[in-house]
Amino acid sequence: MSKSAAVVNFSEEKYSVEIREIPVPEIGPDDILLEVENVGVCGSDLHQWTSDHSWPVNYPVVLGHEFGGKIASLGSNVSTWKVGDRVVSETAAIIDPMNPMSKVGLYNLDPTRKGFGYGVNGAMTRFVRVPARCLHSVPETLSFEEACLTEPCCVAYNAVVGNSSIKPGDRVIVIGPGTIGILCAAVAKICGAEVGIVGLEADKGRLGIAQQAYGCDPLVGEDATETWARKRDGMGADLIIDAAGVSATLQMAMKLVRPNGQITKVGWGPKPLNFSIDPIVQKNVRLQGSFSHNWPTWERVLALLTSGALNVKPIIGGVWPITEWKEAFEKMHHGDVVKSVLKPV
Repeated sequence: MSKSAAVVNFSEEKYSVEIREIPVPEIGPDDILLEVENVGVCGSDLHQWTSDHSWPVNYPVVLGHEFGGKIASLGSNVSTWKVGDRVVSETAAIIDPMNPMSKVGLYNLDPTRKGFGYGVNGAMTRFVRVPARCLHSVPETLSFEEACLTEPCCVAYNAVVGNSSIKPGDRVIVIGPGTIGILCAAVAKICGAEVGIVGLEADKGRLGIAQQAYGCDPLVGEDATETWARKRDGMGADLIIDAAGVSATLQMAMKLVRPNGQITKVGWGPKPLNFSIDPIVQKNVRLQGSFSHNWPTWERVLALLTSGALNVKPIIGGVWPITEWKEAFEKMHHGDVVKSVLKPV
């Protein structure tokens, strides 16, 4: 097999991403070789492209960690899968099985964990090496364009269901109408919450998708957001999910959350806060981080995608060949689409 085009992030300098021809990876005894069908573009791919990320990157690296495809070949120890199987892959490419977190099934919290697209080569190419333990089966009824979004759905599911206390009838505010924010809102709706989603004037298109596809109330401006948060009894929202991550959104969350409520932070923001977090104490509020996902989350999300209870089609803004990665990145970066999907060439 000859070389394949890959989207490679080759240095820490801004915009250090280009198409390179790379050889088919060699696999070990516990790996499979996956022929990629589709790969989603994540906000973190954009952050590495614009070099405003806050995590270590193993340059040069092929980008992409939201992917699915068919098994092209098997390592000698792999007996539970066969060539041609339709699968998606988790992101934890390297974990230490002896780490205390891994031993309790929380390998996503193993501090030595390395993921596709920053720690090891990711899936924005035709073939990717994947440990067999990362695989989940994709039913024939679920397209790969949808299945490749299992990963961001798992991020949202873990934030809303795994790490937040949420009950039917709760008022939930999601800050940030990117992929993760909209999917968090969609999962909160499945849980029976009333959901408001906060964005800027420039986010009107994405807020419209959240409203039409998932029944969320779009909120632009401080007054509208505060009115929505306090509408029921003046106390604020039961749960605020910060999917934007910048300092100002945590400050907003502390203002809008009701006493004894919860703030779940799933968005990253490397800048200092420059304000007091005493309202968390005063209001007796729980501030919860949420990172990544693990095996049971993937199985549950695949069930929701397969049944149609969680529909990701409305957020897919288009499918581009890998060679047109830049247009796909820019469309997402400028907020023209919620999610760009790539296809190998």
